[in-house]
Amino acid sequence: MASTQCEVPAFNPEDSEIKEILSQYKIIAVVGLSDDPSKDSNRVAQYLIHHGYTVVPVNPTKETILGLKCYPNLKSIPFPVDIVDIFRKPADVPPVVDDAIAIGAKVVWMQLGIAHNEAAKKAKEAGLKVVQSKCIKMEHTRYFGTGQETVSFNINLNQ
Repeated sequence: MASTQCEVPAFNPEDSEIKEILSQYKIIAVVGLSDDPSKDSNRVAQYLIHHGYTVVPVNPTKETILGLKCYPNLKSIPFPVDIVDIFRKPADVPPVVDDAIAIGAKVVWMQLGIAHNEAAKKAKEAGLKVVQSKCIKMEHTRYFGTGQETVSFNINLNQ
């Protein structure tokens, strides 16, 4: 049985690099995006859309999420993706990272509670920036928020 426990990240970018990632890259594939509005992945995607990012849903069981065409995997997306935002349990991260490398993504972002040091090292060695166990919404709010956002999460890696 695969572990759902999060490793302690061996490395993460400095705050200035995280801010630069959020400023520079605007097309985000959300792997594991749920159509359930109560799920963190859905709330994060809505936030990103509201803040000017292009969100690309990746979920093999759905045709559309948030009114957007859904893709079954990263390799099926017919245009370049900047950030691969992962909402999958840690054991599912390595093949997603392999696909992120294969499609030429610039960043692999593992959401809060998700880290996989071996996969992160592989991505970094392939030239990608890597963020582990940090919420992209919380980081965006920290650097660019108005102070009026509400941050509310109920982390469940089995979604």
